[in-house]
This record gives sequence, structure tokens and C-alpha cells, in this order.
Amino acid sequence: MAESRFGVVEAEDLPEDLRERIGVIAEKSGFVPNIFRALGHRPDELRAFLDYHDVLMAKPDGLSKAERELVVVATSGANHCVYCVVAHGAILRVRSKDTELADRVATNPWGAELDDRERAIVDVALALTREPELFGQKDIDKARAAGLTDDEIWDVGAITAFFAASNRLAHLTALKPNAEFYSMGR
Repeated sequence: MAESRFGVVEAEDLPEDLRERIGVIAEKSGFVPNIFRALGHRPDELRAFLDYHDVLMAKPDGLSKAERELVVVATSGANHCVYCVVAHGAILRVRSKDTELADRVATNPWGAELDDRERAIVDVALALTREPELFGQKDIDKARAAGLTDDEIWDVGAITAFFAASNRLAHLTALKPNAEFYSMGR
């Protein structure tokens, strides 16, 4: 099975700036995630994707890196995005140091056993994922009552929105997860 129904671009065939950015990721992980190879056909879109991803996922304050990945896994599970569940499930296992959390959340984000803070994060993400038109003040109030700050609630929303787009791109391209993701953090 091909990695993407639209083919992929190998890292060495990307423009130099992207080759360098992807090279850093490949050096850390030991491989090039297929999402970058699939988006390589559209270098400007890949740059924009990486820029926004980095702004959202590498923030030094607010949500922890594991909590950010929790949002991705919950929304990707709700959206049935196999690529993002597998890829970000691996990252969540590594960042949370919990070998079961990602699987629990990916398979049933609504019913997964979580602490109060994690539940508040996932509930905001799910409200914006499945029925965003119903999202309202009651969702904000519930998140605040669980201790989330307005900046953290915003981050949950922004990550949810970004990964809704990522999930749709993965569906469009029939993106196959890298084999390496399956064993990470186990």
C-alpha cells in the first residue's frame, strides 16, 4: 500500500529550507513522518503547516506538551483519522510516559478515564470537533471551573481546529502511518 494516494516527495527532493526543517525532525525521530512527504508536493502549504504546527505544539507555556498531544489524539479519534491517531498516539505515549492513555483516548475519547483537567481539555476539544456550532459559554464555563485558563482554552480550540484540517488532509491522501510510530513509547 502506498503512503499516500497522491504519492510522496522524498526529503532530499524538497526545497532546501524544508529539507533542513524536516531533517531536524528526522534526526530526532529516526525517520521522516509520512505527512511531510505527502505535503511535499505543495512546498508552500508544507511550510505553512509546519509553521502553524510549531506555534501551537511547541509553546513553552500553558498546556503541557503531553496535554497538547492529548487534544490531537482525542480529536483525531473522534474524526477516525488513523494516521494522526497512530502518529500522535506515539508522541502522547512518549510525552505522558503512559503506555495506555493514547489508546484509551483514541478509541473512546468521550468515555476514557481521565483526571479532571484532562477531561476538561478533551471535552472542549470534542465539543469543537463533532458539533462546533453548539459550542458556547457553558463549555467555556465548565473548562474554567476545571481550572483551565482562557489561554489554555484558546490553545485547545486552536489545536483542535488545526488538527481538523490535518485529519481531513490525511483522509484526502489516504495517508499511511509510518511503521515506526506503532512501537514508540511502548
